[in-house]
Amino acid sequence: MKLNDNYNGALQQPLNSGFNAKSTTHDVIKGVSLKGKTIIVTGGYAGIGLETVKTFVAAGAKVTVPARDVNKAAENLKGLENISIEQMDLMDQESVDAFADKFLSTNDTLHILVNNAGIMWVPLQRNNKGYESQLATNHLGHFRLTAGLWPALKKANGARVINVSSFGHQIAPFDFDDPNFLIGEYKTLQGYGRSKTANNLFSVELDHRGKGLGVRAYSLHPGSVIGTDLGRVAPMELFQQMGTHDENGEIFPEVAARLKNVEQGAATTVWCAVSDQLNNIGGVYCEDADIAELDNGNIAHDYSDPSTLRGVKPYAVDAENAKKLWALSEEMTGTIFPAN
Repeated sequence: MKLNDNYNGALQQPLNSGFNAKSTTHDVIKGVSLKGKTIIVTGGYAGIGLETVKTFVAAGAKVTVPARDVNKAAENLKGLENISIEQMDLMDQESVDAFADKFLSTNDTLHILVNNAGIMWVPLQRNNKGYESQLATNHLGHFRLTAGLWPALKKANGARVINVSSFGHQIAPFDFDDPNFLIGEYKTLQGYGRSKTANNLFSVELDHRGKGLGVRAYSLHPGSVIGTDLGRVAPMELFQQMGTHDENGEIFPEVAARLKNVEQGAATTVWCAVSDQLNNIGGVYCEDADIAELDNGNIAHDYSDPSTLRGVKPYAVDAENAKKLWALSEEMTGTIFPAN
Protein backbone atom coordinates (compact mmCIF):
# COMPACT_ATOMS: atom_id res chain seq x y z
CA MET A 1 0.00 0.00 0.00
CA LYS A 2 1.35 3.44 -0.92
CA LEU A 3 2.42 5.44 2.10
CA ASN A 4 0.96 8.90 1.58
CA ASP A 5 1.77 11.83 3.81
CA ASN A 6 -0.18 14.74 5.22
CA TYR A 7 1.28 17.65 3.29
CA ASN A 8 -1.33 20.43 3.19
CA GLY A 9 -3.74 18.32 5.25
CA ALA A 10 -4.23 15.70 2.52
CA LEU A 11 -5.11 13.06 5.14
CA GLN A 12 -7.00 15.26 7.62
CA GLN A 13 -10.27 13.36 7.48
CA PRO A 14 -11.84 11.62 10.50
CA LEU A 15 -11.76 7.83 10.29
CA ASN A 16 -14.90 7.28 12.37
CA SER A 17 -12.60 5.38 14.69
CA GLY A 18 -15.37 4.28 17.03
CA PHE A 19 -14.06 6.50 19.81
CA ASN A 20 -15.07 9.98 20.91
CA ALA A 21 -14.39 12.74 23.45
CA LYS A 22 -15.54 10.56 26.33
CA SER A 23 -13.32 7.59 25.41
CA THR A 24 -10.62 6.78 27.95
CA THR A 25 -7.18 5.22 27.83
CA HIS A 26 -8.80 1.98 29.01
CA ASP A 27 -11.09 2.01 25.97
CA VAL A 28 -8.37 2.58 23.37
CA ILE A 29 -5.82 0.13 24.86
CA LYS A 30 -8.37 -2.68 25.21
CA GLY A 31 -7.08 -5.87 23.60
CA VAL A 32 -3.64 -4.35 22.87
CA SER A 33 -0.47 -6.00 24.21
CA LEU A 34 2.71 -3.94 24.39
CA LYS A 35 4.82 -6.80 25.75
CA GLY A 36 8.36 -6.51 24.43
CA LYS A 37 7.90 -2.86 23.45
CA THR A 38 10.15 -0.07 24.70
CA ILE A 39 8.63 3.40 25.06
CA ILE A 40 9.90 6.83 26.11
CA VAL A 41 7.45 9.42 27.45
CA THR A 42 8.75 12.92 28.21
CA GLY A 43 6.92 14.57 31.10
CA GLY A 44 5.54 11.14 31.94
CA TYR A 45 5.24 11.83 35.65
CA ALA A 46 2.36 14.32 35.85
CA GLY A 47 -1.05 14.91 34.29
CA ILE A 48 -1.83 13.14 31.04
CA GLY A 49 1.80 12.06 30.71
CA LEU A 50 1.55 10.05 33.92
CA GLU A 51 -1.72 8.49 32.78
CA THR A 52 -0.10 7.62 29.45
CA VAL A 53 2.78 5.86 31.23
CA LYS A 54 0.41 3.93 33.52
CA THR A 55 -1.55 2.74 30.47
CA PHE A 56 1.55 1.57 28.59
CA VAL A 57 2.97 -0.26 31.61
CA ALA A 58 -0.36 -1.99 32.27
CA ALA A 59 -0.28 -3.23 28.65
CA GLY A 60 3.15 -4.80 29.21
CA ALA A 61 5.58 -2.16 27.92
CA LYS A 62 8.92 -1.10 29.35
CA VAL A 63 8.84 2.69 29.78
CA THR A 64 11.61 5.23 30.29
CA VAL A 65 10.62 8.62 31.69
CA PRO A 66 13.16 11.42 31.21
CA ALA A 67 12.51 14.02 33.88
CA ARG A 68 13.73 17.48 34.79
CA ASP A 69 12.65 16.80 38.40
CA VAL A 70 13.83 13.25 39.10
CA ASN A 71 12.63 13.27 42.71
CA LYS A 72 9.10 14.31 41.74
CA ALA A 73 9.10 11.66 39.02
CA ALA A 74 10.21 8.96 41.46
CA GLU A 75 7.45 9.94 43.89
CA ASN A 76 4.70 10.07 41.25
CA LEU A 77 5.76 6.82 39.55
CA LYS A 78 6.25 4.89 42.77
CA GLY A 79 4.83 1.36 42.65
CA LEU A 80 4.83 1.06 38.85
CA GLU A 81 6.87 -1.79 37.36
CA ASN A 82 9.11 -1.71 34.28
CA ILE A 83 9.80 2.01 34.70
CA SER A 84 13.15 3.75 34.53
CA ILE A 85 13.66 7.43 35.29
CA GLU A 86 16.50 9.45 33.77
CA GLN A 87 17.57 13.07 34.15
CA MET A 88 16.78 15.37 31.22
CA ASP A 89 15.96 19.06 30.79
CA LEU A 90 14.45 19.94 27.40
CA MET A 91 15.65 23.55 27.76
CA ASP A 92 19.27 22.33 27.88
CA GLN A 93 20.56 20.81 24.64
CA GLU A 94 23.51 19.11 26.38
CA SER A 95 21.11 17.44 28.79
CA VAL A 96 18.99 16.19 25.88
CA ASP A 97 22.09 14.82 24.13
CA ALA A 98 23.29 13.08 27.29
CA PHE A 99 19.94 11.34 27.73
CA ALA A 100 19.78 10.23 24.09
CA ASP A 101 23.38 8.98 24.13
CA LYS A 102 22.77 7.00 27.31
CA PHE A 103 19.67 5.37 25.80
CA LEU A 104 21.51 4.50 22.58
CA SER A 105 24.34 2.94 24.61
CA THR A 106 21.89 0.26 25.79
CA ASN A 107 21.41 -0.86 22.16
CA ASP A 108 17.69 -1.00 22.91
CA THR A 109 15.05 -0.61 20.21
CA LEU A 110 12.64 2.30 20.64
CA HIS A 111 9.14 1.45 19.47
CA ILE A 112 7.23 4.54 20.63
CA LEU A 113 8.45 8.02 21.54
CA VAL A 114 5.88 10.31 23.14
CA ASN A 115 7.01 13.94 23.18
CA ASN A 116 4.52 14.91 25.87
CA ALA A 117 6.33 17.38 28.15
CA GLY A 118 5.36 20.99 27.77
CA ILE A 119 4.98 24.39 29.39
CA MET A 120 2.18 26.88 28.84
CA TRP A 121 1.57 30.61 29.26
CA VAL A 122 4.74 31.28 31.22
CA PRO A 123 6.46 34.67 31.71
CA LEU A 124 9.30 35.44 29.30
CA GLN A 125 12.23 33.13 29.94
CA ARG A 126 15.09 32.12 27.69
CA ASN A 127 17.46 29.15 27.63
CA ASN A 128 21.25 29.51 27.48
CA LYS A 129 21.05 30.04 23.72
CA GLY A 130 18.55 32.87 24.08
CA TYR A 131 15.62 30.86 22.78
CA GLU A 132 12.16 31.61 24.21
CA SER A 133 11.24 28.93 26.73
CA GLN A 134 7.94 27.69 25.28
CA LEU A 135 9.54 27.17 21.87
CA ALA A 136 12.69 25.69 23.41
CA THR A 137 10.78 23.23 25.60
CA ASN A 138 7.74 22.33 23.53
CA HIS A 139 9.44 22.03 20.15
CA LEU A 140 13.20 22.52 19.87
CA GLY A 141 14.06 20.20 22.77
CA HIS A 142 11.85 17.48 21.35
CA PHE A 143 13.26 18.01 17.84
CA ARG A 144 16.78 17.43 19.14
CA LEU A 145 15.67 14.49 21.28
CA THR A 146 13.95 12.77 18.36
CA ALA A 147 17.05 13.26 16.19
CA GLY A 148 19.25 11.82 18.93
CA LEU A 149 17.04 8.75 19.29
CA TRP A 150 16.66 8.24 15.52
CA PRO A 151 18.86 5.10 15.29
CA ALA A 152 16.80 3.37 18.00
CA LEU A 153 13.51 4.39 16.31
CA LYS A 154 14.61 3.06 12.90
CA LYS A 155 15.59 -0.22 14.50
CA ALA A 156 11.95 -0.89 15.41
CA ASN A 157 10.83 -1.28 11.77
CA GLY A 158 7.52 0.28 12.73
CA ALA A 159 8.10 3.02 15.30
CA ARG A 160 5.78 5.91 16.12
CA VAL A 161 6.60 9.41 17.34
CA ILE A 162 3.73 11.22 19.06
CA ASN A 163 3.97 15.00 19.53
CA VAL A 164 1.44 16.24 22.06
CA SER A 165 0.20 19.52 20.61
CA SER A 166 -2.95 21.48 21.43
CA PHE A 167 -5.91 23.33 20.04
CA GLY A 168 -3.76 26.23 21.22
CA HIS A 169 -2.00 26.05 17.85
CA GLN A 170 -4.99 28.04 16.58
CA ILE A 171 -3.81 31.05 18.63
CA ALA A 172 -0.92 31.74 16.27
CA PRO A 173 0.88 30.47 13.18
CA PHE A 174 4.62 30.02 13.48
CA ASP A 175 6.56 33.27 13.17
CA PHE A 176 9.62 32.56 11.03
CA ASP A 177 10.79 36.18 11.20
CA ASP A 178 10.82 36.50 14.99
CA PRO A 179 10.50 33.05 16.59
CA ASN A 180 12.10 34.14 19.86
CA PHE A 181 10.43 37.54 20.36
CA LEU A 182 13.71 39.38 19.80
CA ILE A 183 11.93 42.06 17.78
CA GLY A 184 8.28 42.10 18.81
CA GLU A 185 6.80 42.37 22.30
CA TYR A 186 6.57 39.05 24.13
CA LYS A 187 3.05 37.72 24.44
CA THR A 188 2.82 34.42 26.25
CA LEU A 189 -0.31 33.26 24.39
CA GLN A 190 1.40 33.83 21.05
CA GLY A 191 4.51 32.01 22.27
CA TYR A 192 2.45 29.00 23.27
CA GLY A 193 0.43 29.01 20.05
CA ARG A 194 3.56 29.18 17.91
CA SER A 195 5.17 26.28 19.79
CA LYS A 196 2.07 24.11 19.32
CA THR A 197 1.90 24.97 15.62
CA ALA A 198 5.54 23.86 15.51
CA ASN A 199 4.55 20.49 17.03
CA ASN A 200 2.10 19.94 14.18
CA LEU A 201 4.49 21.02 11.43
CA PHE A 202 7.26 18.86 12.92
CA SER A 203 4.95 15.84 12.78
CA VAL A 204 4.05 16.50 9.14
CA GLU A 205 7.67 16.71 7.99
CA LEU A 206 8.98 14.00 10.32
CA ASP A 207 6.43 11.59 8.91
CA HIS A 208 7.29 12.60 5.35
CA ARG A 209 10.96 11.86 5.98
CA GLY A 210 10.54 8.87 8.26
CA LYS A 211 7.81 6.77 6.68
CA GLY A 212 10.15 5.06 4.23
CA LEU A 213 12.31 4.03 7.20
CA GLY A 214 9.35 2.70 9.18
CA VAL A 215 8.94 5.73 11.48
CA ARG A 216 5.52 7.42 11.48
CA ALA A 217 4.65 10.64 13.32
CA TYR A 218 1.46 12.16 14.74
CA SER A 219 0.40 15.28 16.63
CA LEU A 220 -2.70 15.70 18.76
CA HIS A 221 -4.96 17.82 20.92
CA PRO A 222 -5.64 16.04 24.23
CA GLY A 223 -8.76 18.10 24.85
CA SER A 224 -9.42 20.51 27.69
CA VAL A 225 -8.41 18.43 30.69
CA ILE A 226 -9.03 18.99 34.37
CA GLY A 227 -6.50 17.77 36.93
CA THR A 228 -3.22 18.68 35.20
CA ASP A 229 -0.66 21.26 36.29
CA LEU A 230 0.06 22.59 32.80
CA GLY A 231 -1.43 26.02 33.41
CA ARG A 232 -0.09 26.36 36.94
CA VAL A 233 1.80 29.63 36.30
CA ALA A 234 -0.66 31.14 33.83
CA PRO A 235 -2.21 34.46 34.88
CA MET A 236 -5.84 34.01 35.97
CA GLU A 237 -6.79 36.97 33.74
CA LEU A 238 -6.16 34.79 30.67
CA PHE A 239 -8.70 32.22 31.82
CA GLN A 240 -11.15 34.98 32.73
CA GLN A 241 -10.76 36.57 29.29
CA MET A 242 -11.71 33.25 27.74
CA GLY A 243 -14.85 33.09 29.85
CA THR A 244 -13.92 29.93 31.75
CA HIS A 245 -13.43 31.46 35.23
CA ASP A 246 -15.34 34.01 37.32
CA GLU A 247 -13.98 37.19 38.94
CA ASN A 248 -12.85 35.17 41.99
CA GLY A 249 -10.76 32.84 39.84
CA GLU A 250 -13.18 29.94 40.19
CA ILE A 251 -13.95 27.85 37.15
CA PHE A 252 -17.61 28.02 36.13
CA PRO A 253 -19.32 24.72 37.11
CA GLU A 254 -20.84 24.32 33.64
CA VAL A 255 -17.34 24.63 32.11
CA ALA A 256 -15.81 22.17 34.59
CA ALA A 257 -18.54 19.65 33.78
CA ARG A 258 -17.47 19.69 30.12
CA LEU A 259 -13.76 19.13 30.77
CA LYS A 260 -12.08 15.77 30.24
CA ASN A 261 -10.56 13.80 33.10
CA VAL A 262 -6.96 12.58 32.73
CA GLU A 263 -8.02 9.15 31.44
CA GLN A 264 -9.94 10.87 28.66
CA GLY A 265 -7.20 13.44 28.11
CA ALA A 266 -4.53 10.79 27.55
CA ALA A 267 -6.73 8.64 25.30
CA THR A 268 -5.73 10.31 22.03
CA THR A 269 -2.01 9.96 22.83
CA VAL A 270 -2.47 6.25 23.46
CA TRP A 271 -4.66 5.84 20.36
CA CYS A 272 -2.00 7.47 18.18
CA ALA A 273 0.61 5.16 19.69
CA VAL A 274 -1.20 1.84 19.27
CA SER A 275 -4.12 2.04 16.82
CA ASP A 276 -4.03 -0.30 13.82
CA GLN A 277 -6.25 2.24 12.04
CA LEU A 278 -3.15 4.42 11.65
CA ASN A 279 -0.87 1.72 10.24
CA ASN A 280 -0.73 3.35 6.79
CA ILE A 281 -1.45 6.94 7.82
CA GLY A 282 0.95 9.46 9.34
CA GLY A 283 1.65 13.14 9.81
CA VAL A 284 -1.92 13.79 10.91
CA TYR A 285 -3.23 15.93 13.76
CA CYS A 286 -5.66 13.99 15.94
CA GLU A 287 -8.28 14.70 18.60
CA ASP A 288 -10.84 12.63 20.53
CA ALA A 289 -9.04 9.43 19.45
CA ASP A 290 -9.59 10.10 15.75
CA ILE A 291 -8.11 12.23 12.99
CA ALA A 292 -9.25 15.86 13.22
CA GLU A 293 -10.83 17.74 10.34
CA LEU A 294 -9.28 20.77 8.68
CA ASP A 295 -10.58 24.04 10.09
CA ASN A 296 -11.06 26.40 7.18
CA GLY A 297 -13.13 28.79 9.27
CA ASN A 298 -16.08 26.41 9.19
CA ILE A 299 -15.95 25.51 12.91
CA ALA A 300 -17.38 27.87 15.54
CA HIS A 301 -15.25 27.92 18.69
CA ASP A 302 -16.45 28.80 22.20
CA TYR A 303 -13.89 28.56 24.99
CA SER A 304 -16.65 27.98 27.55
CA ASP A 305 -17.61 24.82 25.61
CA PRO A 306 -14.45 22.73 25.16
CA SER A 307 -16.20 20.36 22.74
CA THR A 308 -16.11 23.17 20.15
CA LEU A 309 -12.33 23.55 20.44
CA ARG A 310 -11.47 21.26 17.57
CA GLY A 311 -9.99 21.14 14.10
CA VAL A 312 -6.54 21.91 12.71
CA LYS A 313 -5.60 25.12 10.93
CA PRO A 314 -4.24 24.73 7.37
CA TYR A 315 -1.10 26.71 8.29
CA ALA A 316 -0.24 24.01 10.85
CA VAL A 317 -0.11 21.23 8.22
CA ASP A 318 1.20 23.34 5.33
CA ALA A 319 3.96 21.61 3.34
CA GLU A 320 6.11 24.69 2.82
CA ASN A 321 5.79 25.71 6.47
CA ALA A 322 6.76 22.18 7.53
CA LYS A 323 9.90 22.17 5.37
CA LYS A 324 10.83 25.69 6.46
CA LEU A 325 10.41 24.86 10.15
CA TRP A 326 12.53 21.72 9.73
CA ALA A 327 15.40 23.74 8.26
CA LEU A 328 15.10 26.41 10.97
CA SER A 329 14.97 23.78 13.73
CA GLU A 330 18.13 22.12 12.43
CA GLU A 331 19.82 25.51 12.35
CA MET A 332 18.66 26.56 15.83
CA THR A 333 19.54 23.26 17.49
CA GLY A 334 22.66 22.49 15.45
CA THR A 335 21.06 19.13 14.72
CA ILE A 336 21.06 17.30 11.42
CA PHE A 337 18.76 14.30 11.26
CA PRO A 338 20.52 11.29 9.72
CA ALA A 339 19.34 10.90 6.12
CA ASN A 340 18.80 7.15 6.50
